Order: sequence, then C-alpha cells, then structure tokens
Amino acid sequence: MRIDIITCLPGLLEGFFSQSIIKRAIDKKVVDIVIHDLREYGIGKNKQIDDYAFGGGAGMVMQIEPLANITHKLTAERSYDDIIYVTPDGARFDQKQANFLSLLHNIIIVCGHYKGVDERYRQYFVTREISVGDYVLSGGEIPAALITDAIIRLVPGSLNDETSALTDSFQDGLLAPPVFTRPADYEGLKVPEILLSGDLKKIEEWRLEQSLKRTRERRPDLLDNSL
Repeated sequence: MRIDIITCLPGLLEGFFSQSIIKRAIDKKVVDIVIHDLREYGIGKNKQIDDYAFGGGAGMVMQIEPLANITHKLTAERSYDDIIYVTPDGARFDQKQANFLSLLHNIIIVCGHYKGVDERYRQYFVTREISVGDYVLSGGEIPAALITDAIIRLVPGSLNDETSALTDSFQDGLLAPPVFTRPADYEGLKVPEILLSGDLKKIEEWRLEQSLKRTRERRPDLLDNSL
C-alpha cells in the first residue's frame, strides 16, 4: 500500500512516521508513506500557496494551483483509489472507514490549512472528505497522521499478531472488553478467575458479556446504531 500526504508542514509528520508500528510497517515494506511539501509547488519566487478569500473576510485560503500541480504530477505517475481531503465538514471517520481504506492500494491525503482549500480543488480533485471530530485544528497534519495510523495497523504484516486488530474496539460494533496481565493479584486487586481458568469458550463468553456491558454503559449509541 502507498499513502502520499500533501502538506505545507512536512516536519509535523516526519517524526510521527519514524516510530512504533508505522515505522516497522515501512521497514517491512508493508506500506510506503511519501510526504510531499506543498511549498515546492508554490507560485512565483516566494512559492506562494495561499491568498486572500474572494469576497473578503478573515483568514487565508489555500490556492488551487499548487494543489492541482502536485496532484497532476502524482496521478500521472500512478493510479490512485482515493484522494482524501481532511476537513471539519467531511464525513466522520470511524472504524468502518478505516477498514475500507486499508483494502485500497494507493491513496492521497491532503492536509488543509488556514480557512481551507479553494472549493474548486475539492470539487474537481477530491474523491473523499473526512473529519476526525467536531472541532477545528490548526491544520490537517494531525488528522492525516491519525487516519494513516488507523489504516496501517489493519494492513496484513503491520502487527506481529494480525488477529489483534480484529479484536479492537468498534470492529464488531462494540467496545473492547477489559484486559489484564501479570501479576494476577496486585495488593489484593485480583484478575477475574474466569481469565485464569483456561476454558476458552467461557472466556470468550465473558469477554462478549463485558463488551456489551461496557458499550451499554459508555457508548449506548453504538448499540442503537446496530439495531
């Protein structure tokens, strides 16, 4: 899988992708992540990428030309399954979307800034718009990193145990059950006996019960959505 990320602040992403699971996935060639500095495609000697909004108002707008130029370059080199723009007014990102995106081969993620990008770029280039929540950040780099992380851990070969991702919260529409590790007894705080029993069938039944209980208490909306 290849993920190209277009940003005007590449330094915000480089450190994130040099650690942990994503770095291992890159080293194992499970995924190729390429960060593109939008300013290299800026207009004029100052490499301008933004300008004032037509009609006035506060804030700057990212120009269509630099974004179009780099997008044309990338799409001329390979075919992309999706060109994603991260924006507060996009569709809410969830596990279902992460699962779908993890099955694609090549995607582009565009990081917005300022007041956003020229609407014409969204209309004629972007194929999917994603929001990571009902709040506004200073740029699209954090959402891009979040989306990339959620996708990559689902790609076979990224995790040491590939079944781990399949038991995460939201995969079955429920929150994950509580988990425990050694010691079995910490100052009187004991691990549930069922987990020490070795009876796999009963353990799975317990975990399902706990998932339902936790979901009912903390995210009842998930149960409502599954009806």
